[in-house]
Amino acid sequence: MTELGDYLRSCRAKVSAEAAGLPSTGHRRVPGLRREELAMLAGVSVDYIVRLEQGRAKTASPEILQALAQALDLRPDEQEYLFRCAADAKGPAARASPAPPDAQRVSTATRVLLDSMTAVPALVLGRRMDIIGWNTLGAALFTDFSVLAPQHRNHIRLAFLDQRVRSLYRDWETVAKECVAYLRMDAGRYPQDPALARLVGELSMKDEDFRHWWSTHRVRAQRSGRKHFLHPTAGELSLDFQVLDVRGTTDQTLLVYTAEPNSRSAQALAFLSGWTRTTREEPAARLTSHLQGS
Repeated sequence: MTELGDYLRSCRAKVSAEAAGLPSTGHRRVPGLRREELAMLAGVSVDYIVRLEQGRAKTASPEILQALAQALDLRPDEQEYLFRCAADAKGPAARASPAPPDAQRVSTATRVLLDSMTAVPALVLGRRMDIIGWNTLGAALFTDFSVLAPQHRNHIRLAFLDQRVRSLYRDWETVAKECVAYLRMDAGRYPQDPALARLVGELSMKDEDFRHWWSTHRVRAQRSGRKHFLHPTAGELSLDFQVLDVRGTTDQTLLVYTAEPNSRSAQALAFLSGWTRTTREEPAARLTSHLQGS
């Protein structure tokens, strides 16, 4: 079996005959399209679908992949993953990207930008959704990343294994499923990344939900959306997030959270910002007072 075969079977299982415009006849042992139905919709032979799913077909033309994507009604990010899986099936020479190096660094300019963003929480994410940079409000929203071991500064690992971060999400299950889909998308880009393999192995071993959701092969590119938080200091927050590419870098994105103007969440975010400044300024004020009195 191959990742391409597993992914095709997973996508096929998610599409009903009715949704594909086909009559639903006969008892179906498994959900979704039958192989012969997918073959008919894509204009290929049933034997070819079987060989693809079993890993016996090492090549698939862009035209066939596009026909499969259309038949399975794949989103653009899902199509991208399908094409990457197909390239990976051809062998190392055809892979879109090699295994990346471990070093991930935030440039001075990006760090200055982060520090200047005082009114919004912001994080810099690298491969595998590693958290490689953050501003003060970003740490206040999630956790003090500076006290974590570098290998534990991972957005997905924290969402599953850190109870403080996990409890922040009002709808943790929805967020967690999305996280798994984002990580699966990253796996399509770098299938030979040993750090990603270690992360998936750890999460699969320690969390049954992750293990199940990983096996569904759902993929998604992270770009924008809304998250609902239950913060221990600021209370309820509904924040919109945007993921922006950091130009001039490889696999670095800026994750920014904002609140609707004049909303309850905007007030809560402003309170969290003020509370964060106060907690940072108090130790400095005590130190100044001590020095002046000595």
